[in-house]
Amino acid sequence: MSGKDWRDVIAVADLEKNWVTRVEVGRRLIAVYDTPSGVYASLALCNHGGADLCDGYFDGHVIECPLHQGAFDVRDGRPVAAPATRPMRVLEARVQDGMVQVRI
Repeated sequence: MSGKDWRDVIAVADLEKNWVTRVEVGRRLIAVYDTPSGVYASLALCNHGGADLCDGYFDGHVIECPLHQGAFDVRDGRPVAAPATRPMRVLEARVQDGMVQVRI
């Protein structure tokens, strides 16, 4: 278990259904993904080229970077298409009382 506290980031009702939603948390941009198996979150900037993943194509559990089309599985961050080779940084996420919460 992480020593970080859970933090409300967006109401579930405000998520883009079956898509990715950009959320600002302090100075960080977070991508929140509404998937068939639940809600997931990651840092919004791609670790390959620095593009905003929220502007990319999202399908089920895979987010594609809009800059170079590298793709990641949002459940665990693992790269699933080149040129991405390093996992993206995922955040623990949960839904509590109608709010998406993440550990930051």
